[in-house]
Amino acid sequence: MSIKVSNVIKSYQSEIALQKINLEVKKGELVALLGPSGSGKTTLLRIIAGLEIPDEGNILFENQDVGRLEVKERNVGFVFQHYALFQHMTVFENIAFGLRVRPRSTRPIKSEIKEKVLQLLELVKLENFANRYPSQLSGGQRQRVALARALAVEPSVLLLDEPFGALDAKVRKDLRRWLRKLHDEIQITSIFVTHDQEEALEVADRVVIMNNGKIEQIGTPEEVYHSPASPFVYDFLGKVNLFHGRINKGSLISGGLEIPLPEIEEGDHHEVTGYVRPHQMTIEKFESKQTSISAIVTHIHAVGPIVYVEALREDTNEYVEVELMNELFLELKIQLGERVFVRPNELKVFIPQDFSI
Repeated sequence: MSIKVSNVIKSYQSEIALQKINLEVKKGELVALLGPSGSGKTTLLRIIAGLEIPDEGNILFENQDVGRLEVKERNVGFVFQHYALFQHMTVFENIAFGLRVRPRSTRPIKSEIKEKVLQLLELVKLENFANRYPSQLSGGQRQRVALARALAVEPSVLLLDEPFGALDAKVRKDLRRWLRKLHDEIQITSIFVTHDQEEALEVADRVVIMNNGKIEQIGTPEEVYHSPASPFVYDFLGKVNLFHGRINKGSLISGGLEIPLPEIEEGDHHEVTGYVRPHQMTIEKFESKQTSISAIVTHIHAVGPIVYVEALREDTNEYVEVELMNELFLELKIQLGERVFVRPNELKVFIPQDFSI
């Protein structure tokens, strides 16, 4: 089922939660709503589910306005961060609950419920846990039960609110891969909320990046990461080095560094900021013929095969971070307090709207 959010506005007293949101989700698509706390992503999810009513705008399922429909009439499955399982019921009974409370006219017979639940247990890889209680399961297993319970009523849309937020890092990683595989099997239109950038980029078909109640960018994981539409998106999706300076004759002048900007023609002295990720930086022991700046190494931090080197620029007194593979770090033999030379290999500059050349 496709979903269309059209000109949705939502306020709580004097606080604006959503500012004219427009979004289309294709049938069978898995979309992530990504953003910091307070960006409006959970409010948007709850409006789509029918748990909140927008001040203005429309929600359409398959081009049908569902704004006046109750939650149960929208045929939406909802998975919360904290599972919300019935502690006094077994795994089997938790999954069967939504089927058993249906009106008598639409309630499956006992054998059909059993068959459906057993199928779902197999789907979520919990065939041997049917008779256990939630307290006897791990966090990851409980979340899979919650997902199976949401799928039991055969929803047209699946909504997940920070589904892995309460789990530790390794379980989160395992479960999001499992969710992606599961989605590929069942092809149900799904929207999930997360503040975890890696999670969104790994799982989703498209990512909707939100900030202050607005959508900053919509795109595939590759598009939003490699072609960010705004400084916020660039900064939010990972570590970044900032090169503050001015545009002069098609180059960014930042301290003692002059960086050509081929996409910018001759221009005047407008102040801008260049954005460079740590892995897009080069670090050398000796100054080369290419433009580089001297910096003093202030911190070295290794994370598995990656080494992060932090250095203080001698021209501007600003810090930069360089990401190196461990093999290169060992080859360079970089030491704390040593003078090195750094330069950006790639640099993104966002030109202000009032910039004129």
